[in-house]
Amino acid sequence: MERNPYFSQVASRYLFQEVRNRKNEFLNRNPRAKLISLGIGDTTEPIAPHICSGLIHGATALGKKESYVGYGPEQGIGEFRQGISERIYQKRVTAKEIFISDGAKCDIGRLQILFGQQMRVALQDPAYPAYLDTSIIHHGNQHITYLPCNPENNFLFDVSLAEEANVLFICSPNNPTGAVLTHQELQTIVDFARSGKKIIIFDAAYSFYIPKESKLPRSIYEVAGAKEVAIEVGSFSKIAGFSGVRLGWSVVPEELVYTTGEKVHDDWMRTITTFYNGASYISQQGGLACVSDKGLQEIDEQVAFYLGNTKALRKTFIDLGYETYGGEYAPYLWIRFKGKSSWQAFDALLEQAHIITTPGSGFGAHGEGFLRISGFGSKPTIEEAIQRLSLLKK
Repeated sequence: MERNPYFSQVASRYLFQEVRNRKNEFLNRNPRAKLISLGIGDTTEPIAPHICSGLIHGATALGKKESYVGYGPEQGIGEFRQGISERIYQKRVTAKEIFISDGAKCDIGRLQILFGQQMRVALQDPAYPAYLDTSIIHHGNQHITYLPCNPENNFLFDVSLAEEANVLFICSPNNPTGAVLTHQELQTIVDFARSGKKIIIFDAAYSFYIPKESKLPRSIYEVAGAKEVAIEVGSFSKIAGFSGVRLGWSVVPEELVYTTGEKVHDDWMRTITTFYNGASYISQQGGLACVSDKGLQEIDEQVAFYLGNTKALRKTFIDLGYETYGGEYAPYLWIRFKGKSSWQAFDALLEQAHIITTPGSGFGAHGEGFLRISGFGSKPTIEEAIQRLSLLKK
């Protein structure tokens, strides 16, 4: 059998695999080095007590004959879906339109299956690399349009460049730049999709990092007409510390239809039931705890902790004179290193400060010359990182 030819169009290593490889090479040369990781964006703090109690409850139930359950509904436990509808979306979407999954990244891959080989994609540049890589692996790079986002356009892409696409990937707050779309900006994109009969895949994985008092949209369904054109994916990984638990969701509104009139919702149900047996019972019990009053309070506290880290790092880079973006509504900074490529800047911080970051070029061509800096870390780790960074010379 011949190899899938599209694998030759993606990098031999996924971005974060390459970061790990360079980390390991450095440690082989410097075995006593104490590295600080501000790179991959993995959570570091323990799961909060009430949410953890939900996971424990789920595990305990499976150990008793009277409460053991096997396969559940592939789309998720009904009570949990209802909780997301009420507590995260304020009933803007119904429980029936919510599908529980093992994470947003996994849903991104399954959405490629849903839309098939003829899908023409437009995506922000820079953007989370899974959008691009899953698109290429499924149908090659010949039908991909890049929407530049850079300081010169305030990280707001020109949506008219997506005229030839039929699916738009959008992330707000953006990973990696931290930029957030306003209601008006999001409305313009939704109106463009409605007039051009396009579908938006809206990644809201970092939406809880947008303070409620900011009045910025946390969901695409906060703007008129979005249910006619948009699928939204969300995740508990970065808001509840579930990166090792794996739990997320997608929203596919019943109003969303193909140009031929069939419901996308029905095809997504068929995709999920074919390729997936549903999120684990244990993780969903943890999810139920997340959408309780106490769970939402714990989420807000953990988000505030990571944002505090990011804002402290932001001040450090600004004080050092670096061109600094993000860090206000997302747990990432986007730092420009003039005169250096992204990998040169990565190597410089690794060699001089023993700090791991993520090269901006891994997020797209318009990320070249930038590094993404993560605010995920313990307080002592962030304080040590700030001390090391303060000794750097530009």
